[in-house]
Amino acid sequence: MATPDLDRLAKYVKAHRMETFTSRKAAADTAGISKDTWQKVEEGQDVRESTYAKIDRALGWATGSCTAIARGDEPILVGTSGATATIAPAPPPPISADELRRAAFEAARAKLPGAPIGDIDAFSDELVEILRRAGQVTDGA
Repeated sequence: MATPDLDRLAKYVKAHRMETFTSRKAAADTAGISKDTWQKVEEGQDVRESTYAKIDRALGWATGSCTAIARGDEPILVGTSGATATIAPAPPPPISADELRRAAFEAARAKLPGAPIGDIDAFSDELVEILRRAGQVTDGA
């Protein structure tokens, strides 16, 4: 993933905050964060993901908008046509059972060099089955 453009995010947050709130403190209070933390965002400094979600809510953006802005997208205003409650990242492409089994086997061999091959095979098979039931693994190669 590309490095987030926190300066771009800072400009968006500051501009929208100035349209929406009388002060940085009022915005921070609405978000449930400190004024200093809000200032960090407006200065392009990195903060916790949970802070971005609080800023999204305070500014009336769908959850994930701050992250979207930092990667070059636009925020989604909550309540606008076609807006969803959350901007979900694109799911990873499915992995085949064979690819997963091979990767699990190689990782187990590297981290547990003394483990019997049969135990590593059993582990790999069980991992594939758990992820297959969760819909994360395809049966094709």
